Amino acid sequence: MSKQWFKDAVVYQIYPQSFQDSNQDGIGDLKGIQQRLTYLEKLGVDVVWLNPIYTSPNQDNGYDIADYRTIQTRYGSMQDFDDLLADMHNHQLKLMMDLVVNHTSDQHHWFQESKQSRNNPYADYYIWRDPVDGHEPNNWGSFFGGSAWTYVPARGQYYLHLFASGQPDLNWENPKVRQEVYDLMRFWLDKGVNGFRMDVINLISKPAGLPDAPKAPGATYANIEQFVGNGPKVNAYLQEMNREVLSHYDIMTVGECVAVTPEVAVHYANLEGTELNMVFQFEHVGLSANPNPAIGKWNDEPIKLTDLKAVLDRWQTKLDGKAWNSLYWNNHDQPRAVSRFGNDNPAFRERSAKMLATVLHMMQGTPYIFEGEEIGMTNVHFKQLAEYEDLESINAYHELVEDEGLVEPETMLSYLADRSRDNARTPMQWTNQAYAGFSTVQPWFNLNPNYATINVDQALAQADSVFYYYQQLIQLRHQEALIRYGNFTDLLPDDQAIYAYQRQYGNESLLVYANFTDHSVALASQLIKASADHTYLIGNTDSYTHAELAPYEVRVYKK
Repeated sequence: MSKQWFKDAVVYQIYPQSFQDSNQDGIGDLKGIQQRLTYLEKLGVDVVWLNPIYTSPNQDNGYDIADYRTIQTRYGSMQDFDDLLADMHNHQLKLMMDLVVNHTSDQHHWFQESKQSRNNPYADYYIWRDPVDGHEPNNWGSFFGGSAWTYVPARGQYYLHLFASGQPDLNWENPKVRQEVYDLMRFWLDKGVNGFRMDVINLISKPAGLPDAPKAPGATYANIEQFVGNGPKVNAYLQEMNREVLSHYDIMTVGECVAVTPEVAVHYANLEGTELNMVFQFEHVGLSANPNPAIGKWNDEPIKLTDLKAVLDRWQTKLDGKAWNSLYWNNHDQPRAVSRFGNDNPAFRERSAKMLATVLHMMQGTPYIFEGEEIGMTNVHFKQLAEYEDLESINAYHELVEDEGLVEPETMLSYLADRSRDNARTPMQWTNQAYAGFSTVQPWFNLNPNYATINVDQALAQADSVFYYYQQLIQLRHQEALIRYGNFTDLLPDDQAIYAYQRQYGNESLLVYANFTDHSVALASQLIKASADHTYLIGNTDSYTHAELAPYEVRVYKK
């Protein structure tokens, strides 16, 4: 397997407005990030991925960009960015920017011009269609609820927005649009940026003819998640991007892809390097014990371990030798890992956080750590709709509870507490002091009240904390080619309690045994036998010679 630096790296994701406030306005900023680079260096990560920091009206937390070449004033100035980038490189950290080019803000000057008439220079920068029988051109629903179309009287047409109405989709069929995108990419890469995370990049090519999508009974609009991804020209567009831009720089790229399978991902993330380095897939974080197409992802049921293993196993085996995996449990769009996949009860929080970290970091691919994950931050468990900021969550409540009557109010609040994106967006918990050391004033968003006991200061003072455990995992990945490149075999695919897998690379072997339950589980004789000729490498308890796994225990053996 070819060895490029992104395959050896560990990435740390920063949600800028929630990481560190340096100017005491309650909002995280670039200088705040710069103040914490020593912390990231201590953790041992290699790359920092920043969520969008560009000028934006902030309808969708910066994913509606009004100017790709300027910095959002709440985060600082371009000089602040240049200083941060230089300091990151001084700390041996690389910087990956968020690239959002499926859509722009409706405040971007391209759209401001495009909406004026059908014959101006920007008229075809976006996707416009005539009304059909006086209504929307098709039945597509937005990912954020409601119609995916908005009417503009000046043109007598609708424009497409797969997300919020303030996020019109760019027309990638127009070669001028593609060249505009490549130019703005070069702008940042020429500054020294080390790569891009590409937002919903596999949506840039729409289905030919924009036909109606299958619609669930009783739904006003069609759920398009499985319908609009992986369009007919997306690979051609990415190959063109690679030829014109990416191949000219030593960078890493990861594409966020909706409704992607391993069979499709092998093209996006192929080892020949003709498109991207890796993709973010959603199969494991999109699992549901009781899927209901009418209400989408919203539920609060735990998922079956066998379902989770089946997804992760498939990605490990199907991409091996063909493409490269990205590894993550949570990000800015997902609930906190320890609350979703582990157990955030104080009795089990730290141990289950370490178990989840081990299961992920021992797999083949590039691991991503979301801010606060390394100290075991949890869901915030809001109890009222008024406490939420996330547009997707608020719209879902209004649509499913008030408009369609599909979910009872208290039930929907329970779903939001379990799955809302806002769980990941509460400010970083640095200390047990006022406002958790994030700011000296009221933050832009409510803190998780448990910052008094879950914070960086506490983690750094505790020798066996979740932080130091992540530090060890990162060090092991840097040291062991086996962890980075070995192939993957699930040893107990049908077990409902234990995730046990083997990694092999040359003559070396790695065994990982993890208990996903809150009770002790006996180790199968085959696992005891397999580990007999291996040496214990790392784990989250001191019981690694016992014939059973303690609640949320994990063990790693190497030969």
